[in-house]
Parts: sequence; structure tokens; C-alpha cells
Amino acid sequence: MNTSPNVNPGRRRAVRAMLGGLGLAVFLGGIGLWWFLRDDAPDDVSLGAAVESLEEANESPEETSGSESPVDTTTDEVSDTEAVDAGTIDGTWTVDTEIGDFDYESATGSFVGFRIEEELNSIGSTTAVGRTGDVVGSMVIEGSTVVSASFDVDMTTITTNSSMRDDNVQEALETGDFPSASFVLTSPIELGDDAATGAAVSATAAGDMTIHGVTNPVSFAMDAQLVDGVVIAVGTTEITFADFDVVVPDGGPVISVDDFGVLELQFLLTPDGNG
Repeated sequence: MNTSPNVNPGRRRAVRAMLGGLGLAVFLGGIGLWWFLRDDAPDDVSLGAAVESLEEANESPEETSGSESPVDTTTDEVSDTEAVDAGTIDGTWTVDTEIGDFDYESATGSFVGFRIEEELNSIGSTTAVGRTGDVVGSMVIEGSTVVSASFDVDMTTITTNSSMRDDNVQEALETGDFPSASFVLTSPIELGDDAATGAAVSATAAGDMTIHGVTNPVSFAMDAQLVDGVVIAVGTTEITFADFDVVVPDGGPVISVDDFGVLELQFLLTPDGNG
């Protein structure tokens, strides 16, 4: 005697269709999550890459068809060529926001950002990167020594490759209450006599950094070079977010996030406040 339940064939097809739809939704959801949180982090800051970008931008239209217009980095008081020929980089150099471009994928201008490792559910390890091009500040050079420098960053405009990350970053930094961060140099930086002739320089920039309303001493490993009248400076430092009372967010697709990360910067500076 057949004791199996009498299942309506139409109902069976409906259940199968529902399960198939759920499976498709999960699959598509996973694809969407991968698309927004995949590890497509832009490259680390690099002096070589920054120099190459500036030199390409400065090529004349005759040399490179369709290239950007040459960057005018001269001042009313002294031209860039005269400054290099004179063997001096004395004066105030200000972050120039007109040189290069800024976006998440390709930043050829000035910017500040962070890199942090995270573990995502069903995706694995990724590098989360956030950047902003809203930077102001300057440095003063006497002879071959940077004697003072200070920079401010608008933290409310930090962007990543995902709106989900953007919201988490803004919440973690509480940018509504602490919209800016700053760095003030506390020790002179000796650049060496060759810096004024375009030689690449490596140095340490020690100073006080304020994030989330908390100030701590930090040291940036810096590389810099004078190129076509523009000082290009790139640097990195590792920080622990808890030192600045920042709680790194997790939850949802994020299994875990490091409590430390790398801050990176790329500054393009021109003389006498031309930015």
C-alpha cells in the first residue's frame, strides 16, 4: 500500500521555483558584495609614479598628442628655472591643488589616505583604502632644511570604492564632531645640498598628528624630489587606531579588521603659495 503523501505537482514546482529563486538571489548577492568590497585597492604611494605623472602632464602638446596642458608652476617673484639654477629652494612651499587630478582609482594630485587589512565573509582578505584630495598646508625651507610645516585634511570627504565603506569610515571617525585632521612638524628635516638640483631625497618627518580630536607624535618615512619647479613628497606611517580613540568598525560582511593601518600622503607643492 502506498503511504507517501499526495503532493500536488503544481505545488512541488512552485517550491522548486522558490528555492531556485532564493539560490539565485544568494548568488547574485554574493556577486554584488564581491563587486563592492573586492580587493581592487589602488597602488601604494610611490615617488617614482608621482614623478612620472607630473612629467607626463608637463609634456608639451607637440611632444604628446592629446596630453594635458603643461603645468605652469612659475611665480611672479622668481621662476622655477631660476630657483633651480640658483641652487636654492629657500622659501614657503604650499600644497598646490591645481596640479594633477584626484579620484579613488587614480590620484595624480595631492591627497591623504589610509590602508587597512580586513577579512570579509566568503571573500577573504582585502585591503580597504580611503583617500581625500582636500588637503591644505605648507612648509618653509631655509637653505636645505625644512624648518616648519603644517597640513590640514578634510576627513568628511574621504572616499573608498564602496559607499558601505564610506559610511563606516565616517561613523568610525565621527567626522560630524571631528571633521578635520592635522599634522605639524616638530623637528627640522635636513634635505641635503643636492635637493635643489632635483635629486631624490629620503628623510623622516617627525611631528604631531591630530585625528578624531586626539594628538599623538608620529614619524612619516618620506621620499621627495624637485621636478619642474614642483616639490613632490610622498610618505607613509603606521598607526594604531585605538591610540586616536577610533573604534574600527566590523560586523555584517566584515569578519575582522586590523586595529592598525598605514597612513599615506602625496603632496605636490609650489613656491610662494601658488596653490
